[in-house]
Amino acid sequence: MKLAEAESTMQKTVESTQRAFNTIRTGRANSSLLDKVMVDYYGSPTALKSLANISTPDATTILIQPYDKSSLNIVEKAISLSDVGLTPNNDGSVIRLNIPPLTSDRRKEFVKLAAKYAEEGRVAIRNIRREALDTIRKQEKASEVSEDEAKDQQDKLQKLTDKYTAKINELLAEKEKDISTV
Repeated sequence: MKLAEAESTMQKTVESTQRAFNTIRTGRANSSLLDKVMVDYYGSPTALKSLANISTPDATTILIQPYDKSSLNIVEKAISLSDVGLTPNNDGSVIRLNIPPLTSDRRKEFVKLAAKYAEEGRVAIRNIRREALDTIRKQEKASEVSEDEAKDQQDKLQKLTDKYTAKINELLAEKEKDISTV
């Protein structure tokens, strides 16, 4: 694994961690809460966002308007069965999700969940570093690169690892602040 490839993979890991953070509820409505909801649409699992228009008309409501009105009930069922933790209200043409204010216990749970996602991201980055280090050491052993070049690449790799780990830590601090803000 070359340095550019390692950096690209680390960037994708940070983006993946950000998407995971987006699925954690804060005290206000956010359509990304429904990103992981899959609907059994004509026998195949389909992402909710590709079946419906999802909007947030105010800070405490998510409005889901299926493109196909006949899918309203299966969308409602999928939301009920998901781990979103919200009860859908179906009025016959749209589904409303009311976002209740978070209790302090629930906030603590979400902060722990965010920390878990961040740790998973940091572990993934360290695994990328390990793979790249193995490649550098193999190249050095095979005399493809000199000892000095290998040392330089290892230093650059460590700086990349530190940079992307710091990005995940920044995202975590931001998410914790969002969760804790009333």
